[in-house]
Amino acid sequence: MVDSPPPKHVYLVDGSGFIFRAFHALPPLTRPDGTPVNAVYGFVTMLMKLLSETDADHIAVIFDAKRENFRNDIYPEYKAHRPPPPEELIPQFALIREAVEAFNLPAIEMEGYEADDLIATYAKQAIARGADVTVVSSDKDLMQIVSDKVRMLDSMKNREIGPDEVVEKFGLGPEHVVDIQALAGDSSDNVPGVPGIGVKTAAQLIEEYGDLDTLLERAGEIKQPKRRESLIEHAELARISRQLVRLKDDVPVERPLDSFALAKPDHDTLVAFLSEQGFKSVVARVEAARIAADGAGGGAAAPAPPPGKSTYELVQDAKSLAAWIAEASEAGALAVDTETTSLDAMSAELVGVSLCIEPGRACYIPLAHKASAGQGSLDLGDGGGAAAAAPKQIPLAQALELLRPLLEDPGILKIGQNIKYDALVLSRHDIAVAPVDDTMLLSYVLDGGLHGHGMDELADLHLGHTTIKYKEVAGVGRAQVTFDRVPLDKALDYAAEDADVTLRLHRIFKPRLLAERMVTVYETIERPLIPVLAAMERTGVRVDPGALRGLSRDFTQRMAGLEDEIYKLAGEEFNIASPRQLGEILFDKMGLDGGKKGKTGAYATGADVLENLAAQGHDLPARVLDWRQLAKLKSTYADALIQQISAETGRVHTSFMMAAASTGRLASTDPNLQNIPVRTEEGRKIRHAFIAEAGRKLVSLDYSQIELRIVAHIAGIEALKQAFRDGHDIHAMTASQVFGIPIEGMDPMIRRRAKAINFGIIYGISPFGLARQLGIEQSEARAYIDAYFEKYPGIRDYMDEMRSYCRKHGRVETLYGRRIHIPTIVDKNPARRGFAERQAINAPIQGSAADIIKRAMVRVPKALAEARLDAAMLLQVHDELLFEVPENELEKTVKVVREVMERAAGPALALTVPLVVDAGIGDNWAEAH
Repeated sequence: MVDSPPPKHVYLVDGSGFIFRAFHALPPLTRPDGTPVNAVYGFVTMLMKLLSETDADHIAVIFDAKRENFRNDIYPEYKAHRPPPPEELIPQFALIREAVEAFNLPAIEMEGYEADDLIATYAKQAIARGADVTVVSSDKDLMQIVSDKVRMLDSMKNREIGPDEVVEKFGLGPEHVVDIQALAGDSSDNVPGVPGIGVKTAAQLIEEYGDLDTLLERAGEIKQPKRRESLIEHAELARISRQLVRLKDDVPVERPLDSFALAKPDHDTLVAFLSEQGFKSVVARVEAARIAADGAGGGAAAPAPPPGKSTYELVQDAKSLAAWIAEASEAGALAVDTETTSLDAMSAELVGVSLCIEPGRACYIPLAHKASAGQGSLDLGDGGGAAAAAPKQIPLAQALELLRPLLEDPGILKIGQNIKYDALVLSRHDIAVAPVDDTMLLSYVLDGGLHGHGMDELADLHLGHTTIKYKEVAGVGRAQVTFDRVPLDKALDYAAEDADVTLRLHRIFKPRLLAERMVTVYETIERPLIPVLAAMERTGVRVDPGALRGLSRDFTQRMAGLEDEIYKLAGEEFNIASPRQLGEILFDKMGLDGGKKGKTGAYATGADVLENLAAQGHDLPARVLDWRQLAKLKSTYADALIQQISAETGRVHTSFMMAAASTGRLASTDPNLQNIPVRTEEGRKIRHAFIAEAGRKLVSLDYSQIELRIVAHIAGIEALKQAFRDGHDIHAMTASQVFGIPIEGMDPMIRRRAKAINFGIIYGISPFGLARQLGIEQSEARAYIDAYFEKYPGIRDYMDEMRSYCRKHGRVETLYGRRIHIPTIVDKNPARRGFAERQAINAPIQGSAADIIKRAMVRVPKALAEARLDAAMLLQVHDELLFEVPENELEKTVKVVREVMERAAGPALALTVPLVVDAGIGDNWAEAH
């Protein structure tokens, strides 16, 4: 026998857990001879999905033994209250073991032990061999063996469980789970525990006393009489319970770990077993896989045909749609994409839906296609003459009712590319799509900063495939039509390809999460944020069109005044908006220094150029900067916002971009509400136009100096950390520390300089940058920075460490492990390399702040619901969340949200500075902020 290679990734499947979940998830199903097989069918489909998605090289399915185990010797009542399994499940146990063997996988059980003990034993052996372990189970008892090397996978919910998730479940890490369970007990297993103590109290006690033995020895010190008496009286029960819940990791197993090496099943044996059960659709999938594999030379994998050369189906009747839905339900996961008439999810009309259940097998369901003459060069397939009748399609309402159970089924994963858009479109038809995965976000989490995350780019990069472009099916320019006018043959190829590519990308990205240890970022920050943002976008925010018109008039008048002043300073009239004409005035006519021409021959007149000239005391560039700011506010906000008010809701609905900034920060578009200036009077006037509905107020909750707090934590600056703990004015304290000036009676200008340094350091500010910002000489600015680093050497150490780490790895990480790739850190161009170095310093700080507010956003809706509050979260802008709140719920809402935000960092992070949230209330956004 040839020795198998050593294990690198071991999958241990909790077979008993799989059986019961499969049984309860599916309706009754029998094979031709009448034997019930619903659990067998569910088990087989779950196992096939698991095998198709894992990168494990060793796999075993572990079952409970059939009779009592050693725990019954310790405590005869152990699991005594458990009812016997349902009658129709009993004959399926043996069939499920046959199924495992048919897949050529080990089916492991051992008399006297539970499956969890065997899993713990094999996990320990695998770790000793240097392998990673994934335990496929949702059983909380197995959380005690979770570690950096051992993760759990809840395959039904597609959720990974690591140490952080254990802390969320039990309040403490895996090493304390046994003691917590020993105290809390488990009614389902008849583990007695200590009466009156639940999981939360148990965690608090173990956290305080360290472990169960110490707690029981010092139980007499506990102040609460009932708790103290219960612990003293039931100490022995706690110790017995610990024996019951602790998993044995030294079971004398008979089958070696090496025998779990993954091997292909014998095709004939597998098909014979599946056919005997009557699983025709599963047999068809297995046969298709073999044909594909044979076509590739008999390789182990079953490669699908490339996108675009696949068999895509146009679904135009209810019967065909029902067949696709049934097959998608069996698959347990499918890609979904919608085709609409607009990129604006709140105004888009749904035109069709595409589904893909395996690479190369996709369909398009047209729902609202029209046909008409006069479509330019587009060939409708009707001769191009008179208007044709609408093509055959299932009525929209009927199709959506058929699709609803599939799209809302909690046991079927829906995969999309930017699925927030599709979910929002479908939510307007009262369909709540869940659970979801998003290939755009998977790519963003895995490769943020390396490239874009749009489908076309990802398909080219990962599949070597050029997708069909929208203009190829809908035309360009004046001849372009909306998708409801696209002929069905072209619509089919375009839409089905989108779903097909999405599924293929998902199969590439999802396994990488575990291999690259990015599950936590995706599963606890990005994925759960999708429905939260979709709800915010659908709610929108009210704006006052009258106030916006007034602002537009005001800005127009002030711009006219500035234009007159600029013309006088220039000595002639010219087009202020023209960079070429402005450059000629500044550098040719006025002869100012610093004029540099670009490739077009025009002078550069960007904001940095004008700011530099203004800092030298030149009035004209300063006035142009003022004019530009007003022009931007007028066009981007005062005028544009009026056009963006929804006729249906009377509100503005921004779209949050989840994969735009490499640091993890959200952005917004149509309209962009993240970039409204808040430090200028004009910018604040724009915020006055954002108002609350009658009977409600706007409430702003804003993290106070969160990035400085993160700097203090990361760099370990004890003086700054203590100042934050004591609630001191951090800028005044910095001025006092750096400049040796007492806080009492401090000149506000000195505090301003300290503030500029505090925030500038985060962005790797240079002496030149600080000098320009403060209007001082570079030598003075350099002296300030040197004094700052002398007082806080940990910050310089942090900056040096980040630059060095980034040069070595090409990336930096946030406190939560989000990777921010910065490949230009080794660029030969000094300017690009310098910018990358500043990114390396700032990204972990800004990214950690972004992660924290996202974690808060994920938790806020549940907290509001539990408190029965009617507040609506409207906007997220950097460190701020904006809510619309009934007037009689203001105080309670602020309390609930503030508590969530201030605790959002989570216990696993152990942040060494407090997070503080400022709250404001007003009739408009400016008043609230």
